Amino acid sequence: MVQPDFQTNIPGIFIAGELGGMGLIRNAIEQGRQAMESITKLKGFGVAGRHDLVIVGAGPAGIAASLGAMMAKLDFVTLEQDSLGGTVAHFPRGKLVMTRPAILPIVGKMKFTETSKEQLLEFWQGVEASTGLKINYNERVTAINRLPDGKSFEVVTPSSSYKTRAILLTIGRRGTPRQLGVPGEDQSKVVYRLIDPEQYRGQHVLVVGGGDSALEAAHSIAEQPGTTVTLSYRSPAFSRAKAKNRNKVAELEAAGRMRVLMESNVREIREDAVVIDVGGEPLILPNQGVIVCAGGILPTGFLKEVGIQVETKHGTA
Repeated sequence: MVQPDFQTNIPGIFIAGELGGMGLIRNAIEQGRQAMESITKLKGFGVAGRHDLVIVGAGPAGIAASLGAMMAKLDFVTLEQDSLGGTVAHFPRGKLVMTRPAILPIVGKMKFTETSKEQLLEFWQGVEASTGLKINYNERVTAINRLPDGKSFEVVTPSSSYKTRAILLTIGRRGTPRQLGVPGEDQSKVVYRLIDPEQYRGQHVLVVGGGDSALEAAHSIAEQPGTTVTLSYRSPAFSRAKAKNRNKVAELEAAGRMRVLMESNVREIREDAVVIDVGGEPLILPNQGVIVCAGGILPTGFLKEVGIQVETKHGTA
């Protein structure tokens, strides 16, 4: 539940980017920039012994917000549990990232219209170096506590804690991947994002899901020499995926390079095979790798612990 100024029901805590419903890179950058404009209007900055702002997350929104905080000369800290780029850093290698031009504080206009994940990350790394932006990597926030004065917070990580006047959460939605909940899912061959298609060369691979990430993973692996790829989806159509990805999967299926099982569900993952329910009948396929692209679980529990109101809507756009 976010106000027009990106503030939550807790005064001083703001949300921007994918977590707030804006997953597109340009929109997330714009939200990060606009949220900073709202944050700079707060009173109570410049108090000794505490930061003005803690930004949690260094994806598109977090990068834009951090640059905005630099430009406003705030005393701020940016924390990132993983690496620069957030969700973008976990896209498949070579994935085209659709971005209309966006404006970054200090840097100015990003002139990309269509670029790859690697080019975008290289651009952001260049921005980080040229501006002197400091990001605390591999530092995951475990708790946020309100301090007794009612106008400041303590942000806790495994290695430190930070007192701050305000907090901007740009943590995205992919921190906790949605699991299948089936026997054998705890094996090391089961992963929740594709890093490099080449690692599956010559293997039998199962991809689970029906969104763009699943279809992109399936067709990028299917293009590797000697792979056998099966794409399993519980629904009758890939209604959430872009036409470009649907067409690519259809082409590979028609060419015999990929097997597509609609209205199917994984029942068991064995050491060297998978069991898939297709039309009520078990289908056993040889398998060396499983990639589950079933989306991420909104970090509702963490937000509720902080006291942020969360409203979950099912079946609505």
